[in-house]
Amino acid sequence: MVVEDEARLARFLELELTHEGYAVSLAEDGRKGLDKALSGEYNLLLLDVMLPGLNGLEVLRRLRAASDVPVILLTARDAVMDKVSGLDMGASDYVTKPFSIEELLARIRAALRQRDARRPAAPLRCGALELDPARHTASFGGQDLTLTFKEFLLLQTLLENRDIVLTRDALLEKVWGYDYAGETNVVDVYIRYLRQKIDDRFGVKVIHTVRGVGYVIKGGGT
Repeated sequence: MVVEDEARLARFLELELTHEGYAVSLAEDGRKGLDKALSGEYNLLLLDVMLPGLNGLEVLRRLRAASDVPVILLTARDAVMDKVSGLDMGASDYVTKPFSIEELLARIRAALRQRDARRPAAPLRCGALELDPARHTASFGGQDLTLTFKEFLLLQTLLENRDIVLTRDALLEKVWGYDYAGETNVVDVYIRYLRQKIDDRFGVKVIHTVRGVGYVIKGGGT
């Protein structure tokens, strides 16, 4: 959402952001911007500081009592104390007018990446199999699975890419890292470990081999 009382600038930002693939909503004063922001429907706010109704810093202060949505402040004022106040109140970033649209877009991308990095990953489910990355737990049919760190990460990677066949190289890269220098058959070894703990234990077939390609967990989990 763009909260900006300067109509030409608001329209310019709306056009540029829409062109970049963002869905954009506008608010022309602080009170409308706050009411909209509290609806919880927005991923990021571009918030002008000098607004009618409520100024941007007051909007930010009230918003932070209820939401951690990323906020980038926009203002013509460049005093250090203004920047410090905004950041101390919980702004993600601060851009001084005039600014280049390329810089603003880069700051938006950075703020969204920071938001995603802070957000706990949602639990992953496939049939009776459930894995919770935030709590680092896994279960099948309500029964706990005891997994090593690498087993957990391998299973998480397969679940995150459900119905997508991942090659051994792709799994090596995602689970063991680009600089892994050990045996290349480590993926097969750990797949076997997971099958012993899930497939063999519960009499199911969760992890499928696609001969000559790699491994996949299919939608139904069996």
